[in-house]
Amino acid sequence: MENQEKILIENFFKENSIVMSNIESFNNFIDEELNNIIEENKEVVPTIIPPNMESLKLRLDKIWVTKPEITEADGSKRNIFPVEARLRKVTYAAPIFIEISSHVDGVQKETFTTQIGSLPIMLKSKNCLLHGLNREELIEKGEDPSDPGGYFIINGTEKVLVSIEDLVSNRLLIRKESVGPSEYSGTVFSEHGSYKIPHKIEKLKDGIFYITFTRVKRMPLIVIIKALGLLKDEEIIKHISTKEQFDEVIGNLYSFVDIKTEEDALDFIAKRIGIAQSREIRLERTKDILDKFLLPHIGVKQNDRMSKAYNLCKMIKKYVLVEQGRVDVDDRDHHMNKKLKLAGDNLADLFRVNLKILIGDMLYNFQRIVKRGKFPSIRVIIREKLLSGRLYSAMATGNWVGGRKGVSQRMDRTNFLSCLSHLQRVSSPLSADQENFEARELHATHLGRLCPIETPEGTNIGLRKNLALLATISRECEEKEVKKMAEKLGLSPIKRPEQP
Repeated sequence: MENQEKILIENFFKENSIVMSNIESFNNFIDEELNNIIEENKEVVPTIIPPNMESLKLRLDKIWVTKPEITEADGSKRNIFPVEARLRKVTYAAPIFIEISSHVDGVQKETFTTQIGSLPIMLKSKNCLLHGLNREELIEKGEDPSDPGGYFIINGTEKVLVSIEDLVSNRLLIRKESVGPSEYSGTVFSEHGSYKIPHKIEKLKDGIFYITFTRVKRMPLIVIIKALGLLKDEEIIKHISTKEQFDEVIGNLYSFVDIKTEEDALDFIAKRIGIAQSREIRLERTKDILDKFLLPHIGVKQNDRMSKAYNLCKMIKKYVLVEQGRVDVDDRDHHMNKKLKLAGDNLADLFRVNLKILIGDMLYNFQRIVKRGKFPSIRVIIREKLLSGRLYSAMATGNWVGGRKGVSQRMDRTNFLSCLSHLQRVSSPLSADQENFEARELHATHLGRLCPIETPEGTNIGLRKNLALLATISRECEEKEVKKMAEKLGLSPIKRPEQP
């Protein structure tokens, strides 16, 4: 039996690396996330354009990353292997190329490819020159054949991007409150691109359900649902409840029975949040807030409003079921309610913010030259070192976007085991100075996922963890895949009710 287990584990590690999940996450960042980020910022429109033009748009068409290279003092470029990057104290990085086109008065004028910076490359990833090499070839290139990769080389120093454990986004989690006007509260962190917007649902002493998000503070939930287009009380009840929840909701409907149209609901919201312009502008601005900042993970367009209304109905239903004791409150420490942000996700956050800074710099340079009466080539307005410098700086210091610190750490090379341990580290965003007893405790769902023994003593106990030896991390499921699975199980999409 022992011999069989040994063969099984040996074969597992022949096909899978201990840092396979991190390498896959980085590959996914290069192959998919970079293009998603470009899609978010596809059109760049300068506010100041030459007087002989009616409109001007710059379009970011596509982005790709090549293999790591170094630029020598004489300007020549060649491929670089990790061992040389370590010895010469340089960054093991590959150029990022982007295809940009300019459209004047709706006609495409100029299209070209340019380098916008360099991206540090993870060792043993698809873009690394060590990818796919066998043991003898690795030794020939000056590498330790047993080294798992999964880290970066920044200015000759080996850096690990520590995985971050966070609460799952886009899911309603309800908990019992010890203080405050509401006995229970529900929270959703709605994530869409660079947005991560917290929404809070509560029921106050008056029996009315309220929602809080962005500028909208404690707004009656029924009014929001009506503003999204679900107007009939009968339809709202149908999507919220069975008879058991009817009594909890009827008071809410009765309180806002005067609101008959979407415009009435939007005006009610606008007045409550203090938009003091004319009625038309008030309604437009309120629609904009609901489209962009209310549950943006469902969508940010006008035709996503009805889906948001249905989701809010389902949230009220869950809240009432918890309140009635028919469903338990959510356990925030259960691994079902957690997600891990691996190296690829952390880099995506960093790249997204810094690409916006690069675009802002491009626009500034363009508009400055236009003011002088010239029309610049797009090639001139891109500062290549801006993006690279900001990426390198964050990875060298560990100071990440969103005020997080210690995301990038110098790899512990005390011995081989400490190196493997560091590559498997998982960090919690909670502060080490506060008690957070429940977050530090060992949870039954850690079994097989997180190591029950390896955690530091002292203030960081239970907040700094390590993945279990054979743990692999599954990727987030695509929306299309979930829809296919739901349809296979016999579920059908909700049809929009006919408007009166």
